[in-house]
Amino acid sequence: MTHPNSISLNGRDYPWPTAPVVVVCVDGSEPAYIEEAIKAGVMPFTAKMLAGGADLRADCVVPSFTNPNNLSIVTGAPPSVHGICGNFILDPDTGEEVMMNNPKYLTADTIFKAFHDAGATVAVVTAKDKLRNLLGHGLDFASGRAICFSSEIADQATMESNGIDGVVELVGKPVPSVYSADLSEFIFAAGVKLLNTRRPDLMYLSTTDYVQHKHAPGSEGANSFYAMMDGYWAQLVDMGATLAITADHGMSAKHNTGDKQPKVIYLQEVFDDWMGEGAARVILPITDPYVVHHGALGGYATVYLPDGSNVEEICAQVMALPNVETCLSNADACAKFELPNDKVGDLVIVSVKDTALGTAPARHDLTGLKEPLRSHGGISEQTVPLLFSRPVTKSTADLRLRNFDIFYMAMNDLAGTNERIAS
Repeated sequence: MTHPNSISLNGRDYPWPTAPVVVVCVDGSEPAYIEEAIKAGVMPFTAKMLAGGADLRADCVVPSFTNPNNLSIVTGAPPSVHGICGNFILDPDTGEEVMMNNPKYLTADTIFKAFHDAGATVAVVTAKDKLRNLLGHGLDFASGRAICFSSEIADQATMESNGIDGVVELVGKPVPSVYSADLSEFIFAAGVKLLNTRRPDLMYLSTTDYVQHKHAPGSEGANSFYAMMDGYWAQLVDMGATLAITADHGMSAKHNTGDKQPKVIYLQEVFDDWMGEGAARVILPITDPYVVHHGALGGYATVYLPDGSNVEEICAQVMALPNVETCLSNADACAKFELPNDKVGDLVIVSVKDTALGTAPARHDLTGLKEPLRSHGGISEQTVPLLFSRPVTKSTADLRLRNFDIFYMAMNDLAGTNERIAS
């Protein structure tokens, strides 16, 4: 099948890859994780790769959560373009609080769909099944050129729904627990097998942040996890892939230094005190089915106010609270963070680095937190790695790089910059 020289999507031009392009999203990986693991000598391949490749830093999307950033990475665009602005939202059509897993919320095609439609072979492996429907939206699995499955339910993959079956047998590993580092290792083991047997033009491997929620950079638990990835990354590059690595967001300790208890502003309590019970509605977009990691406590919240509220006055009240970094109106927040206005409340509130935002204590089950709280969502978790197995040949010194520049840079021979990168 003949293919075009390039694909235009969401305002960018992507040349057809001359070698397999493998993009890895290491969930929750602030730059210090790789930096400390390299210092400890447990990532020898990555150290060598970066010495001859590119070791850059970029900003992720705020809110610094899984869904908005994964979809930004795979569309090459911010949430204002693709529509996914949280893991959890207040549906603007129904007024119900829902998971943002349904492709009906997507307002842009993915890079995978665009290339697949033009004849490319694509493979997507993600940790949790919550992302699979979004990442694989629009792919024709009957074509034999598209694969998309999660390691969480890899044993349930079918040709009809995922473009592949017999995944467990192919990978040679059992389906791992969703609360384990093995969930991410399964992804890389699958990626190596798929590159060897299917050699897709584009492959995307997206992990879980189970380890990063539990272990700080440089700790034994973190270094062991990064050593595991190092071995698989070496195999992917040895098989001829262009490897590009980023993260969906960073991770910060959000607990008291003394007793290690979570440090939290419970916003629903605050607004109930100010306006009366239930008059305002606090939504925490970090919420997902896997709250053992974080108890649904993150660094970003959006608030729906009663009609006629004085937004400017209420923002000033919020800013007077201890440990609030910023409070913005819908218009200001959506302009600053490139978000879709119709899926964001009247206010956006972001906490400082060491503090989380919640609703009310009774609504957060923290019994699963066995280690001091580490979480994300705010501006303080915005810096992420942007790493390539080949050098970047044009200067990026004056550019604001984003994690969603990764496919563009990897597929433009790592040499180009365009208006989207420079903006």
